[in-house]
Amino acid sequence: VQLEESGGGWVQPGGSLRLSCTASTIILRSYAMGWYRQTPGKQRELVAVMGSGGDRLYEESAEGRFTISRDHAKNTVYLQMNNLKPEDTAVYYCLARRRLSADSWGQGIQVTVSP
Repeated sequence: VQLEESGGGWVQPGGSLRLSCTASTIILRSYAMGWYRQTPGKQRELVAVMGSGGDRLYEESAEGRFTISRDHAKNTVYLQMNNLKPEDTAVYYCLARRRLSADSWGQGIQVTVSP
């Protein structure tokens, strides 16, 4: 399974970015999808997750600022990030999960929030 993230980069505090995760060999509709992030020396942490039925869950600091969504026609999952803060700086990873299947991760994409 190949997942590819895009949309990362540098942004000033208060700015916005939209991350995309596109799959080339699976249909994301049937998967629970998540966005995680990791900074050096720390464990990868959940940012947002969306079940195959559309239910959503957010990490506390992301609640109200980030939105996870899907576009079935494009086989893509998004993470809209608004009001970004320096502490959001991390490598962001896309995850696809389905029962009885191994987790699939993207390669990660850097998000940097600084003046």
